[in-house]
Amino acid sequence: MSEPSIFFAEVNERQGIFHRRAFLLGGFAGVGLLALGGRLAHLQLIETQRYEKLSASNQFNFKLTPPPRGLIVDRNGVVLASNRPNFRLMVARDKGIDPAQTVKTLAQFVPLDDARQARLLKDIANAPRKSPVQVMEDMSWDQFSAINIRAPELPGVTADMGEVRVYPSAAFAHVIGYVAKVNKTDLTATGPNADPILLNPGFRIGKQGVELAFDLDLRGKPGAQKVEVDANGHEVSTDPAGDIKAIPGKEIVLTLDNDIQNRAMEVFGDQSGAAVMMDCRNGDILCMYSGPSFDANRFVRGLTGAEYRALAQYDHKPLFNKALTATYPPGSTFKTMVAIAALENGYDPATVHVCNKAWFWGGRTWHCDEAHGPLDLKGGIRRSCDIYFYQCALTLGPDKMASVARRFGLGEIFDIGIPGQKKGLVPDTAYKRRAFKNDPVWHPGETPSMGIGQGYTHLNPLQLCVQAARLANGTKALHPRLIQSIGGVPQPSGAAFGDLQVAPEHIEFVRIAMAEVTVSGTAALFGDLGLGDVKMAGKTGTAQGFNYTSGHGVHGALGEWKFRDHAWFIAFAPVDNPRYAMSVLVEHGGFGGSAAVPRAREIMRTALLKDPEIRARVEKPLPMPALAPTTSDPDVVDPLTTPDPTAPTGTPTA
Repeated sequence: MSEPSIFFAEVNERQGIFHRRAFLLGGFAGVGLLALGGRLAHLQLIETQRYEKLSASNQFNFKLTPPPRGLIVDRNGVVLASNRPNFRLMVARDKGIDPAQTVKTLAQFVPLDDARQARLLKDIANAPRKSPVQVMEDMSWDQFSAINIRAPELPGVTADMGEVRVYPSAAFAHVIGYVAKVNKTDLTATGPNADPILLNPGFRIGKQGVELAFDLDLRGKPGAQKVEVDANGHEVSTDPAGDIKAIPGKEIVLTLDNDIQNRAMEVFGDQSGAAVMMDCRNGDILCMYSGPSFDANRFVRGLTGAEYRALAQYDHKPLFNKALTATYPPGSTFKTMVAIAALENGYDPATVHVCNKAWFWGGRTWHCDEAHGPLDLKGGIRRSCDIYFYQCALTLGPDKMASVARRFGLGEIFDIGIPGQKKGLVPDTAYKRRAFKNDPVWHPGETPSMGIGQGYTHLNPLQLCVQAARLANGTKALHPRLIQSIGGVPQPSGAAFGDLQVAPEHIEFVRIAMAEVTVSGTAALFGDLGLGDVKMAGKTGTAQGFNYTSGHGVHGALGEWKFRDHAWFIAFAPVDNPRYAMSVLVEHGGFGGSAAVPRAREIMRTALLKDPEIRARVEKPLPMPALAPTTSDPDVVDPLTTPDPTAPTGTPTA
């Protein structure tokens, strides 16, 4: 029997194939292990911080917190707009929450009528998921506690403490304005109003006045509160150490004075009108009051429809800023401008016109309040004679009067930082050509009306205050300044706008005449400040609101309120060294001398008595009483010459 044969060639061939496959598979395995190790190394070493952040984000979340809004203070640091703690209630839409049932349950603890509940459900439906919608703010402690105790039973409901804007005084409502919740018209695709912080229910933006004009400066920068959440994103606990602090908004310092502004509100009471006061050395506005005012805090919380209609429909227009936005005929206050225009154009101030209460010219009769008799220019200002200024204006024409009036700030819009000013109108022949295409010619009969501040002329109280301040200063073309500093950065002075291009002697002439107005003229009855030798100069004005022949207008303070004349008074004090200038308008108040002057006097007194130098001048010590003459009568003792018998004798020792 033969033995089996071994073919080594075949074995070697099979072993070679095996080894090649083993090496190939081993190579693939090695590459895989290498790639896996590299990826692990990349994740562990290079991207460890990224995944730590992702892990933490699953465990922790940040709740956006609005920054404290910047304070608004007066020139002395009195707070005019600040923030206070506020208990608020919010609801967020999430999985497993029935908004209708939730709101119905909340109505058991806080006042929510059916209309309010319907609006809330609409807001919740329109809000992004988990985005809180404010249900109520300014909750009482009892309401806040009742909601927090039941927090586990009220998913999606949050009761916490935020901040709300507060305005201590209603006197500043028109100047400062107010803040309110953001609405759709406030949002923009780009710019600062595209910031997501605006969607936070605790955030407010400025709606009027300083709050609106300097909204970005007052906003500040938002912060965030670090909270731990569960797998469903519900808050479990807080981590104060990880909070990001908000940066408060900038503080804005106004030139206004709290005491003067509040005094203006007191003297106006429920009357409609405005008062503006400036420092006639630098243009700082110390008072800018519009009355009647309103409570801006009501707008922060949200007005009901009935409340807003009551404000909007009241005929005294409390929502209307009469110091800036309203324009009126300036009446006889404009006669100071006519007088300066006349002097600037060579008019002889000794020119006499006779007032017999009626003057026939141009085929019609022109009237005056009384028969003043013969008057020169100074007497015409002191007695406020219309017939004198009818004739004075005719010697000038509208263009010369308008040129001087504009040098004193009339018909100009001033950059005081807040919106809403109306330019008004100082008419001239160019205006007539521009505005009246069918009748572009300035007729001679239109000039006398302009000479007494009527006709086309319409101005606002701020402009008339600037007029008075430039008259009082005499050299500088002062501009009003309302914002003293923003975030500690001072704003330019109102005296940095060049010189007043009017001859000083002409201004002095009118100033002397204005001083006589408060002593023996139309403001004599209420023009004395009662501060010794500190006197006030001024000019009264009574402006028609309607034509008397139309059956509507009522001269003075008689008849229906809305048809009466407007009362004006512009003034400055002290006469010998002017510091403060002002304008006062009493809408439909009647005569300027009886309605506007008493209010201006009280406001001016407040300003003067707050000035340390003026107060020292008023409170100067009285002179020593005269001593009785010496006598030889032995029974009469002179205390200055007779020694005290009880005094010790001898030489004192050290």
